[in-house]
This record gives sequence, C-alpha cells and structure tokens, in this order.
Amino acid sequence: MSTLRLAAVAAEFGRDLEEDFAIAERLIKEAREEGVHLLALPEACLGGYLLSLDNPASIEEGDLDEGPPALALDGPEISRLAALAGDMTVVAGYCEAAADGRRYNSAVCVTGDGVLGSHRKVHQPLSEDASYASGDRFQAFDTPVGRIGMMICYDKAFPESARALALDGAEIGVCVSAWPGARTSAVANLEEDRWKRRFDLFDRARALENQIVWLSANQAGTFGSLRFVGSAKVVDPGGEIIADTGVTAGIAVAEIDVTQALETARRSMGHLRDRRPDAYTPAGAVTV
Repeated sequence: MSTLRLAAVAAEFGRDLEEDFAIAERLIKEAREEGVHLLALPEACLGGYLLSLDNPASIEEGDLDEGPPALALDGPEISRLAALAGDMTVVAGYCEAAADGRRYNSAVCVTGDGVLGSHRKVHQPLSEDASYASGDRFQAFDTPVGRIGMMICYDKAFPESARALALDGAEIGVCVSAWPGARTSAVANLEEDRWKRRFDLFDRARALENQIVWLSANQAGTFGSLRFVGSAKVVDPGGEIIADTGVTAGIAVAEIDVTQALETARRSMGHLRDRRPDAYTPAGAVTV
C-alpha cells in the first residue's frame, strides 16, 4: 500500500474507561468513514493521563489520584481496541501493567488481527517518574500501512528518539501525546502558548531531519491541573504540516503516497544517507 489516508486525533479522554472506549469507537468510526488507513489516538487515551506533573509530595491530600487503570498488553481491553480497529491500523496510549509489576506509560499499535507493536515511554518529564517506570528502547515494526516507529510525548524532544526509529527503517513516525500548555505565564489563547509552539516545532523538526512522514496526536481540553494544546497534525518528510486540528478537538486527515514522498525528500539531500557517525563523538569522550 503506497497512497494512504493518515489521521491524527486531538480529543479529551479521562479516567472512565468505558467512556474512553465510547470516544475511541466514535473516532474510529469517523475515521473509517473518511477512508483512513492509519489512525493515531492520544497518549493515555485509555484511562486518562495524570492530574498533575507536580511532585506528588507537593499536592494536597485531597487532590491525590490513584492514576489511570493499568492494562495488560495481552488483556481484554487491548483486544477490545483491536476489534474496534478492524481493517484499520490504530495507535493508542494507555497505562501498561507489566509482568514485573511495574506500570509503564505505553502506546500500542493494533489491527483486528491483534497487536502489531508496542512502545514504553523512555523520557519522563518533571515528576512523571513517580507514576511510571521508564522504557529503554526505540524499535520500528512492520504494519499493513508500512514500517512504523512510535514515540510518546516528551520522547520527541530528543532527536535521538526519532533518529533511532528512522535508522531502523521507520517510514512513518507516530507520536502520541498528552502535551499541556505552559505551566507558568499561561496565556488565554493557546495558539499563542509557548509550549504549543515547541510542540509544533518538534513535530516539524523530527519529520524534516529524518525525512519521514509524521503523525502527532494529542489530548485536548483539560484534565486535573493540565490544559492540553491539541494541535494534532500530519507532517510530510519536508517538515510541512499538511493537516492540523489547531488547538481544538478534531481529526487531522491527509492523503499521501508515502513511498513517493520519502523518495522525493531524499533524492538530493538524504539526511540518513549523508550521516557521518564517525564525526559525532565529542572530543575526549570514552566509548564503551
């Protein structure tokens, strides 16, 4: 499959898992009616995100939250999501209950045939590590719509994350987020928010520097003390935004010939091809 309809969601999800599934089902149905092949739902869309990113010790007792429900990768909830996906490829965020007893902020990619790939968030902002363990790898995987690499929110602030996936053959980067507006000097209009600008810059830069197609999904609305910037989008390998929801809830849909787009972007200046890894080790660094 070469020409694809890709979609990224900005929507509000909370703690009520049944309500979250109802929202996901509606969005998947809407995407299917649009002929979408690959749909990205936000970080923590099954069970909601954290109420705050402040240190738990600084939060008043009445505001403490047990966090989202922890779901097993091979459990009934992920199977339910796969059944909803059917012939569509769907990426969604959730709190993963691992066999080792830890909880991870995770993303899963499914079709009606089951789980195609999963990712545990590696980079944790502020006090998120008080609620989740950290993942330790970035790995691309094959799907009916091409080779995909997944990231979660703060992962995209690190160029190495997307580069590792691109070097592993990812043609499409999918980053699911619960990215809020600025914590200080907040503005009334989210379009003018500096964290929203950073969100957009990271999306465009990660697509451009790796010359891959990029889907960015995000939470919208508010949850606890957090006010999310929305701004779900599809970005082409040249770093141009070709579909965008703005700061409100919605679905950004774009049609793109992925193979042709990658070939065109990489024809003259191939950022992966022209790398010089031998020149990137800082002087005096000790290699292991």
